[in-house]
Parts: sequence; C-alpha cells; structure tokens
Amino acid sequence: MSENHRLMLVVGSVRPGRIGLPIAEWVRGVVEEHGGFDIDFVDLAELALPFMDEPRHPRLHEYTQPHTIAWSERVAAADAFLFVTPEYNYSYSPALKNALDFLNQEWWRKAVGFVSYGGVSSGTRGVAALLPVTTVLGLVRVGANVELSFAGQRVDDEGFHPDDREVALLGRELDELENLSTALRQARLSPLT
Repeated sequence: MSENHRLMLVVGSVRPGRIGLPIAEWVRGVVEEHGGFDIDFVDLAELALPFMDEPRHPRLHEYTQPHTIAWSERVAAADAFLFVTPEYNYSYSPALKNALDFLNQEWWRKAVGFVSYGGVSSGTRGVAALLPVTTVLGLVRVGANVELSFAGQRVDDEGFHPDDREVALLGRELDELENLSTALRQARLSPLT
C-alpha cells in the first residue's frame, strides 16, 4: 500500500470552453512529479452531481442517492484537496458550491489548497469567497496558493503555459499540503465533537 497522501484535485468549473481543465492537467503533472500524493482527479463536469437532492442534512450522513454515496466515499478517502477554481462575479462556481454542500463530515480535518485563475485579480476573489465555506466544513487551509493572472492568454492546444514563479509556487503549495496532511492524519483519529 502506498504511503502517499491521497490528494483530490478538483476542476471547479463546468462551463463549456473553460480553461480550468488545461490548468488542472498542468497541476496534475506537477503533482505527479512531486511524488508525495496519489491523485484522485475530479472533473465536476464529468461528476455531474445534480443540485442537492438528499432529503436529510449532510451532517447526519444518511444518504439515499447513489451519486451522493459515491461522492461521499471519494471525499472520505482523500487526505487533502486542491481546488482549481475560476472567479465568477467575485465568487466561485455554483458547481463547486454544490459539490461542497453535498457532504459534511467527509471534509473535516483535511488540508486544502487553491489554484485560482482569472484576469487581473487572478481569481483571488473567488478563493476569498470559498474560505468561509471551506472553514465551516472543517478544511484546514495551507498558506501558499497559486494565483494565475490572465491565464486565458496562456492556454493553447498544447495546454496551459505557466511561468517559473507559478511552477515554484505550486511546488511550495504541494509541500505544504503534504506536511499539513501528515499533521492532520493524527487529528482525524480523534472523534469529532
């Protein structure tokens, strides 16, 4: 069995023509080179969760829908999360909000990082809107985030083309995710109160 942490890499946009997918593919390549994680690559467009359709609150963990049970199992198996997210009107995508809201306990005491993209603000306002949600779900944020300015101008048929600073920052973020995941692994052994 691998000693690596399990990192769920989530493509947070489902919009046709999105640049999040080539950015996430670049991130996946860097994660593979890093070597500290086993990757669960989640494209929310492929996951295709409907709007929340469970009759009971997620904190009760009494799921009735097969898609919720499958999503719960995937999230529960992860040690850390890396969300590749755009900025939509000073916030983040409704698909990402829906995916987060489907579950509760499965997120607790796990590390989270962000790769944001957009125009001049690099998607940072989307991450700012995500922080209260991830905090209330019990996720613990790393300090380093990757912020990609004018990312759409750096995507072509071959993929996303980062600069050296962005590559280095992603490496630092992955190191922080690995270290924080190690620390939180023990914390998850204690019962939730």
